[in-house]
Amino acid sequence: MRGAVDPLEPRHETDPSRPTDLRTQVTRFFLTGVLSAVVDYGLLQLFMLLGWGYGPAKAVSFVAGTLTAYALNRRWTFQAEPSRARFIATMCLYAVMFGVQWGLFMLLVPFFDGMGWTMFWSTTIGYVIAQGVATVTNFIVQRTVIFRVR
Repeated sequence: MRGAVDPLEPRHETDPSRPTDLRTQVTRFFLTGVLSAVVDYGLLQLFMLLGWGYGPAKAVSFVAGTLTAYALNRRWTFQAEPSRARFIATMCLYAVMFGVQWGLFMLLVPFFDGMGWTMFWSTTIGYVIAQGVATVTNFIVQRTVIFRVR
């Protein structure tokens, strides 16, 4: 019944007997993060161009980026078997990180806007700071708790 418990992964092809080392995991996590950030940030700016407020735009773009990150990190970065418990734990972590990231973003954007910055720069710098905090926290928790080192 491989893959049946992970809604984002219909089948699993990695070899769990060959774990990746820390350097490889950090590199893959970084590359996955860059791709996920492109999805997140790209959708954020697209939704704002379509007239959405920065709060709702960030909420929806975060979900898209998060699902991208989960799918790639589980399979490629940490080479973990599909697991309902792991999926739920990861989504709980992402829910907490959503609160942290979205909360920081919602504090920083008006702050930078109040300094006379354009909305583009306010949202971009707010995004980078909030994303940085979430990225470091996510890697530590995923590596040490969710996708335990073998």
